[in-house]
Amino acid sequence: MSRPRTALLAVAVFAACTDVQPGTETVRVTVPRGATVGSVTDSLAARGVILSPRRFRWYIKLAGYERSIQAGVYDFPRPSPVADAVRALVAGQAAQNRLVLPEGLMLKEIAEFVESQLHIPAESVLVAAHDTALARQVGAREPTLEGYLYPNTYHVRIGTTAREIVRQMVGEFEARWRPEWEQRLDTLGLTRDELVTLASIIEGEAHHEADRFYVSSVYHNRLRRGMRLQADPTVIYALGRRRRLFLRDYETPSRYNTYLIDGLPPHAVGQPSEASLEAALYPRVSDFLYFVAGPGGEHIFSRTYREHQAAIRRVRQGGSPGGR
Repeated sequence: MSRPRTALLAVAVFAACTDVQPGTETVRVTVPRGATVGSVTDSLAARGVILSPRRFRWYIKLAGYERSIQAGVYDFPRPSPVADAVRALVAGQAAQNRLVLPEGLMLKEIAEFVESQLHIPAESVLVAAHDTALARQVGAREPTLEGYLYPNTYHVRIGTTAREIVRQMVGEFEARWRPEWEQRLDTLGLTRDELVTLASIIEGEAHHEADRFYVSSVYHNRLRRGMRLQADPTVIYALGRRRRLFLRDYETPSRYNTYLIDGLPPHAVGQPSEASLEAALYPRVSDFLYFVAGPGGEHIFSRTYREHQAAIRRVRQGGSPGGR
């Protein structure tokens, strides 16, 4: 065994035998970029993370870690064993925050969620989500990442930028996208961006898992027949906020309002889940062209407009149309 390794082993054994047990209290310490071993040692000692600065410096020097400490914000037990503190600093085990993003959120809502949970300005998230280069990379028809910010629970390093968070969400989308889906796109005659747009509409419509594939079937059937989709989520997107829809809302002039435009809107109207992506790719085989939401959120599907009107009469006693 070489002398340096022997020395390191001796220090490690010494630290293990004489060092403290991890405390139950946690303290947050910021290690700036370019921080020296001395300044890191002083910070940890001042916050009570390490009780022996001398042992800490010895350990780092003998291990050859002088240039391996990574910048970041760390949560340490107070006090911490020397070996544990060094291991965290070298591995970059920085403190993290949790970001929870439900399915179906519009980009504007995601920016608000990020601001409320991570205190990163919503405006900076919106700017990052209009990264034209990244939008081209994912195949978006418009310079926006709407639809590609995958809904999930994320563990985000303290100090992460809006751009890094957006890229993390897009990376999660790409990880969820299955290679076999590419061939399915050819069968459907859709681009991936068109499929993501359709999936975002399905996400906004289907509140029951059993309905998702039938909602998809209705929209595919309508697209094949040249019928307008008449999808409420596109009206909500055109309005820019969620609220109960009234008859006048369906006349809102917008390139997203599928009561007024033919085909799909120019991009997604929210972030679809994997389940909605799969439903958009593999709709149930049916001849349904209409559906209306029942009182419990489930849908009643119809083949003809007459059947559809009868279904509406059964479930509605007034209010917004809510049916296709």
